[in-house]
Amino acid sequence: QVQLVESGGGLVQAGGSLRLSCAASGSRSTIKTMAWYRQAPGKQRELVAGVATDGSTNYADSVKGRFTCSRDNSKNTVSLQMNSLKPEDTAVYYCYVIISSVDGSTAFQYWGQGTQVTVSS
Repeated sequence: QVQLVESGGGLVQAGGSLRLSCAASGSRSTIKTMAWYRQAPGKQRELVAGVATDGSTNYADSVKGRFTCSRDNSKNTVSLQMNSLKPEDTAVYYCYVIISSVDGSTAFQYWGQGTQVTVSS
């Protein structure tokens, strides 16, 4: 059973920084995409940043230049370094991974439990 454990959320003033981490355990096959989503009150969940197996990344326009997503394939972890935080970054942040099946014929997606990030003005 794959489990995602997130850490690093909290309360920070605008302009500050936080680092989120997510560790995936229980996988017996390749973890393909690792990503972070967020959901603010009353809004849909949105992609913040993702990183592929080869380290290539993509970011939401709203966080480009401020957030950095990285992964450690040897430890099955993904991190999100968030700098220059703004009040509009306030949301629950979710770790998300796509894992291929053992035979590679399909893939499965998993979500973390979410961690709250609150940015005060």
